[in-house]
Amino acid sequence: MENIDVLMSSPVNPYLEQELDKRFNLIRLWNYPQKQEFFKNHSDSIRGVVNNPWYPADRDFIDSLPALEIVSSYSVGLDHVDLGYCKEKGVKVTNTPDVLTEDVADLAIGLMLTTLRGISECDRYVRSGLWKKGDFKLTTKMYIQVLEE
Repeated sequence: MENIDVLMSSPVNPYLEQELDKRFNLIRLWNYPQKQEFFKNHSDSIRGVVNNPWYPADRDFIDSLPALEIVSSYSVGLDHVDLGYCKEKGVKVTNTPDVLTEDVADLAIGLMLTTLRGISECDRYVRSGLWKKGDFKLTTKMYIQVLEE
């Protein structure tokens, strides 16, 4: 199997990093404090990039990697990738769409409940011992109606 150089811009889940390391020559950019020197010496061999929004794949970055074939973003959005320029250069782009959609919805419901029912405030009330001096104030009821299609 051909040894393909893949640049990882920042640490990821250890399992993902381990799996990528098994399949590719994984180059961890954060291990190179002198970025300009690194790119000068390694840019011609890098064919893939694993990145995130904190290390954008903009025009300059893409141009610095002449052998680049794919940018794989481990994030939902792609605002940090110059999609038009990738298309123009023939560089494929991937991401992880909808990976957090349901989790974000769950958290939104949880935040609505804790806000309307005063769960955090009530927790502080009980833990501080104020419950001994009187009842906690009444809160707002939340009613959710599920609409069927």
